[in-house]
Amino acid sequence: MPENAQPIARDGFALFPDRSVVAMRVNGELKDLATPLTDTDEVEAVTFDSPEGLSILRHSAAHVLAQAVQRIKPQANLGIGPPITDGFYYDFGVDTPFTPEDVKAISKEMQRIVREGQRFVRRVVSDDEARAELAGEPFKLELIGLKGGKEAAEGASVEVGEGELTIYDNVSRDGEVVWKDLCRGPHLPNTRMIGNGWDLTRIAAAYWRGSEKNPQLQRIYGTAWPSKDELRAYQQRLEEAARRDHRRLGKELDLFSFPDEIGSGLSVWHPRGGIIRGEMEQHARRRHIDAGYTYVYTPHISKEDLFLQSNHLVTYREGMFPPIHMDEERDEDGAITKQGQDYYLKPMNCPMHILIYKERARSYRDLPLRLAENGTVYRYELSGALHGLTRVRGFTQDDSHLFVTPDQLEAEVSKVLEFIISMLRDFGLDDFELELSMRDDEKEKWIGSDEFWDYSTDALRTVALASGLKLTEVPGEAAFYGPKIDLKTTDAIGRVWQLSTVQVDPNLPERFGLEFTDKDGQKKRPIMIHRALFGSIERFFAILLEHYAGDFPLWLSPVQVVGVPVAEQYADYLDEAVATLRAAGIRAEVDHSDDRMQKKIRNHTTGKVPLILIAGEQDRAAGTVSFRFRDGSQENGVPLAEAVERVRRAVEAHALVHTAEDLA
Repeated sequence: MPENAQPIARDGFALFPDRSVVAMRVNGELKDLATPLTDTDEVEAVTFDSPEGLSILRHSAAHVLAQAVQRIKPQANLGIGPPITDGFYYDFGVDTPFTPEDVKAISKEMQRIVREGQRFVRRVVSDDEARAELAGEPFKLELIGLKGGKEAAEGASVEVGEGELTIYDNVSRDGEVVWKDLCRGPHLPNTRMIGNGWDLTRIAAAYWRGSEKNPQLQRIYGTAWPSKDELRAYQQRLEEAARRDHRRLGKELDLFSFPDEIGSGLSVWHPRGGIIRGEMEQHARRRHIDAGYTYVYTPHISKEDLFLQSNHLVTYREGMFPPIHMDEERDEDGAITKQGQDYYLKPMNCPMHILIYKERARSYRDLPLRLAENGTVYRYELSGALHGLTRVRGFTQDDSHLFVTPDQLEAEVSKVLEFIISMLRDFGLDDFELELSMRDDEKEKWIGSDEFWDYSTDALRTVALASGLKLTEVPGEAAFYGPKIDLKTTDAIGRVWQLSTVQVDPNLPERFGLEFTDKDGQKKRPIMIHRALFGSIERFFAILLEHYAGDFPLWLSPVQVVGVPVAEQYADYLDEAVATLRAAGIRAEVDHSDDRMQKKIRNHTTGKVPLILIAGEQDRAAGTVSFRFRDGSQENGVPLAEAVERVRRAVEAHALVHTAEDLA
């Protein structure tokens, strides 16, 4: 019995009178507190402050949102309303989009429902009963028809699964059913427990079941927390996140843009953004070469056959751009004399790296073979899913594929993980945790032998544990062909981002017939390791931009030093000083504008320039300069040669320079 398991009572209310308990786990499954219990059940409390408790709170708030909408707009059709990270949403079929005034009215109605203390009461129903009770809800009827299938919409698992159908009634204090919804639960015991730590945050459009072929619905987002104080803390985090939003900073700092003339989700990089990206790529390239990787280059486009063999056109077709038909030839009468072929923009680099491996015979002496590429790929994301640089249609993966013998797997994964962590630390990230995605007991989902799964999963687990980082094991989340390790990092304001992935893959070597000659002279299959360190350069850039709020370490700053003369007559002296900095490899320039000195300083401080170099009569006479730092402090009379050397050392150290001490 689990450590916090309790003696059995009639139901959860008698067992857990503490109001912080919102549900219970019975024999490992989440259940409502009203669920009847037996003497043999193992029962654990689920509290508000647990991840499951927060999810239940938010799911219950989503139901109250839907009830409030139908009180105000009775003709609104219900979509789905799952809990999500930090909140919840609900989708509705309505004749006209929601307005901010609608949201205010809905919020007030939600407050009334919360105060009414309606009970959430679960009922098991048959498919026919559910259809009869929800006859006026076309989206719910569609979900009932998909019960147990693999095609349900994202978030629909909160409503239908492979087991029994259930409806939750909202029951008033006098016992009347005032509203109902198809739902798997569990829920809070009553609406009053939602409290006042919630808010509606925004409205958006969303396609039913995530497909543009389906009707467009209206989505209302909200957030919910156990207390008002936690809600306020979350709202403050949102304000800070908005201040750091990479889309806003990208525009303010002139780093990148998304011209309408090019198309949605396709970015162009401006000179300053290009400098930062170039530094990122060049540093990564040097580190990869030192670690034994070889860079390769592959086309952006390929014939259909390659993606059929790799199976991408079977499993990933909806995420690929439509084909381009080429190479067809016709005679003078228009008759086809040569059949054309379909070409596709590549969504992944791995099939082309496989062809490089396959180009010649390989021996065990060639392995491990480590191929790296900054390869631009293209994926057809729905327009509603696009988000700045973090979700685009064209992006560059710092992609690596390693081909290893089975007995090299553990050692190579260990090297890969150490390399990833070291590289990310170079960029100022140092708070990491790991997630091991494994197979579960659903045999039909996975390919490959039990021996392979056991061996490869154990190898990844051993490597992850040896890292000393927090490890979470997630059964059922592996790719169908092999386990993987995902590395997550926490940024400056506490947000967790998934970055690097290490994926073990025996499937593609099998599909492409890859071989190597082993020591015994026998032909054997290599194992392929997919490894993306940044994931996508665009997304990693956006994460860094927000992590630093645009105030990059000196080595990444597009302009590292700006010279500001006290008066125009000292500009020539600063030009000479800046030329010396440039000769040492420092990105430096002089502000020759007509603005006054203080305005120049303000402009460059706002523009996130790490160091401002100031010179006047005393500096010119002594051959010195003065540093002004991001914190507003100033260091005067620094000999020019010393100033250049200090800046150079700070660049090499990847230092974040805000104060004089940072440039010591």
